[in-house]
Amino acid sequence: MSATLAKGQNGPLATNDVVISVQLSAPADLSALLVTERGKVRSDADFVFFNQPNGPGVNLQPAPAGQPASLAVSLNAVPAEIEQIRAVITLDDASSNFGRTAPPIAIVSDAGGNPLYEYRIDGLDTESIVIALELYRRQGSWKVRAVGQGYAGGFAALVTDHGVSVDESPAAQQAPQQAPPTHYPQQTAPAQQSPQYAATGGSYPPPGSGYAPPTGGGYPPPPGPATAPQQAAQPTGEVSLSKDRPVSLQKGQRVTLRKEGGQALTFVKMGLGWDPVQTRGMFGNRTVDIDLDASVIMFADGNPADYAYYGQLSSKDGSVRHQGDNLTGEGEGDDEVILVDLTRIPAHITSLVFIVTSYKGHTFEQVRNAFTRLVDGSNNAELARYTMAGGMAFTAMAMAKVFRVGGDWKMQALGEGFQAKHPGEAIPQLGRFL
Repeated sequence: MSATLAKGQNGPLATNDVVISVQLSAPADLSALLVTERGKVRSDADFVFFNQPNGPGVNLQPAPAGQPASLAVSLNAVPAEIEQIRAVITLDDASSNFGRTAPPIAIVSDAGGNPLYEYRIDGLDTESIVIALELYRRQGSWKVRAVGQGYAGGFAALVTDHGVSVDESPAAQQAPQQAPPTHYPQQTAPAQQSPQYAATGGSYPPPGSGYAPPTGGGYPPPPGPATAPQQAAQPTGEVSLSKDRPVSLQKGQRVTLRKEGGQALTFVKMGLGWDPVQTRGMFGNRTVDIDLDASVIMFADGNPADYAYYGQLSSKDGSVRHQGDNLTGEGEGDDEVILVDLTRIPAHITSLVFIVTSYKGHTFEQVRNAFTRLVDGSNNAELARYTMAGGMAFTAMAMAKVFRVGGDWKMQALGEGFQAKHPGEAIPQLGRFL
């Protein structure tokens, strides 16, 4: 039988291995900050979240679809410099708040799943983020304290206050009409964007853009059966991932999402990049103003079931997260990144198709260096890359797909062009790639 804590109360922990979980009625994420006696992390490695699930003594454990992950803590493995482990609940929809739902409940259990403490976090109102609990050292032992401290300043403010470096990418600054994406510490080379996510919803296209979606529905249109006007290109073979160097995929090639040794990948990033071509003029070179958008459409057999794109940065189940729009394609590395938690994808989803569309109608003849790459989310190692050779007279490209084969996930390089300026126009044409 568990003990009930009120805000500010604490209790001893007599077991070494504990699990922190939460119950709430809105989609949310659970993360942890490992801080010293100064209340700061030692480095970004002391921040455990969905894109960095392992920290010193703390591991994020996946949960069933629609439920937040839990934090498994081995107290004897926590470094001596760490004085507190703070468990943070973040609503997926940053425009929402805890005042709209029943109060969240934080639970501390032992490794066998037996509840030790329960804390109903009352009194929250406009906040979308709350420090729920903290585990802390006291005279050589560990204790738990009910905190319930909301943060109105946003997730970036919370992690910055704890010493985590936050990368404000240009994409976040160029989309003021939506809830700003939440940025996380940059774990990759400087050329790559830092992991981030934002709430679902928002409007697309941007207000004042002058573009009106086709009449008869929202954007993207309500999911319906995808047409299959022609057969997809036949694969040219299957290759294996290598720990020594990234696999260079050819059009149509497949790769099984297992590391060398047979371990299945669980969390991957799909990075997509491109550069606009430069044209010569009497006053020098000029870069074409091209606005490309990366999207992923999730299919249940042949039917579109969910998506993540510029106007909805997270799939409804939270398994796929788009990091935000890049309006120019300028800069080295990935222009847009889509995070995929393979463990959270619902069982009925069979394929994910990654596409790039040209919002202003420029064709890929005006784009160079277009690529898609697969990155291991656990260590940011590049595993596979597909580079498109030459531009084509299309306004959209199907870059790659990730799909189930039995108990495995596979990735296939597509590199097929078609005509679509936004995902709403693309969805009915994607059946041929399934």
